[in-house]
Amino acid sequence: MIDDRRTARWAHDMEHFTNRADAGRRLAAALEGVDLGRPVVLGLPRGGVPVAAPVAAALGAPLDVLVVRKLGVPGQPEVAMGAIGEQGARVLNDDIVDSVYVSPGELRDIERVERAELEARVARFRGGAPPVLLEGRTAVIVDDGVATGATARVAAVVAKARGASRVVLAIPVGPSDSLGSLAADPAIDEIVCLSVPRGFMAVGMHYLDFAQTTDAQVAELLAAARAGD
Repeated sequence: MIDDRRTARWAHDMEHFTNRADAGRRLAAALEGVDLGRPVVLGLPRGGVPVAAPVAAALGAPLDVLVVRKLGVPGQPEVAMGAIGEQGARVLNDDIVDSVYVSPGELRDIERVERAELEARVARFRGGAPPVLLEGRTAVIVDDGVATGATARVAAVVAKARGASRVVLAIPVGPSDSLGSLAADPAIDEIVCLSVPRGFMAVGMHYLDFAQTTDAQVAELLAAARAGD
């Protein structure tokens, strides 16, 4: 059941997007009816940033990246015992940490490695510019789609840990089961999704052009957005 404090806006249909910029323009139109207060648009790198750029432009909002790194269980890196973000943000799944008996030293070592990678990625994407502050603002988290929803879930938790008052997840396409799970997540206040096709198989199948986004393209989009502020 979806908590009545949260809203989910989507329909079971099939849409195809020309490319990520087209998806962003359509998302921006869908977000016009959402009360966002003072939004900050956060693209999930890399593919979410070209979608987020036209959303931020249409909303007249700052554009930034939200870089997150999973803290994987030793020997089972695909199992997340937590995640980290910028400004020291860290969230832990205590049940998993306890169940696999991860020592404080092991956790510290894993976080040190992942934080170094996170900071390297931030430097590549943002070129030394400071992050946009989220304190008291609505974080509009944008990706080019969701499959399992794991990255979106972690990003929402990190945005709240950085002080966002609300989190709105805005995506072009995703499967109904993942969206239902995300809608029940207490870190996500609202979801806007343009297309929830039956028989969903992969995000890329819903784009005519789904070419990989490069680090350089992400950096260029962020730099252009800052120059226009």
